[in-house]
Amino acid sequence: MIGLALFALIGIGIRLLMMFTIQQRRERMNRQINERLRTLIAAYKVLGGSFTGQLTVDPTHLRDLRRSSEPVAESDGTPALDPAADGAVGSDRARRIRDSVEAALSDIILLGTEEHVRLADRAARELVAGRPVHTHELVVSLRNFIRDALDLDPIPSDLTIPMQGPTRPASSGGRGKGERGNENSRQGAGGRGGGGMGAGGGVGTGIGSAGGENPPAPDHSP
Repeated sequence: MIGLALFALIGIGIRLLMMFTIQQRRERMNRQINERLRTLIAAYKVLGGSFTGQLTVDPTHLRDLRRSSEPVAESDGTPALDPAADGAVGSDRARRIRDSVEAALSDIILLGTEEHVRLADRAARELVAGRPVHTHELVVSLRNFIRDALDLDPIPSDLTIPMQGPTRPASSGGRGKGERGNENSRQGAGGRGGGGMGAGGGVGTGIGSAGGENPPAPDHSP
């Protein structure tokens, strides 16, 4: 009986150890899959968040724009590009789109499948070469992989989804206006507070002067 109990105890211990090890490995795999999907979904939103407008990534840097917009001869009537223009090559919006796309391509090369890595590598080489890049093919590959990993139904074959391009960043003008408005509000509140303190001081001084006793008149009698 003692030997049977000892054998059963050892078997239960081995089984619990195996279950604990398998559970830890499964949890680690789930964390890896969740992190991978989260990163690839974020990259998909960056690379395919637009259906209209400019759907290519402009690789031009601001230094290239300045080099190309040097003063030209008087006989050449070609106007220089304006770096502040929203749609101009090398504008701030184009720079932000390029930077976000480059970061998304880096994430895909790190965590994507073989097909994703090949497509991202080709897009990165196009950017390095200075040629505009379309991201639609990579976006379609990411979309199919994410839907399959989440166990979702495939896109219906009778649908023709328009070409997708990189997400356009939001303009920062509204934020600047909001910050200036808050600053003006604080300045206005401070001015009103200072005026109230001045008025209170004046009223208090007047009341104190009116409520005080008059000094006695000098006595000139002999």
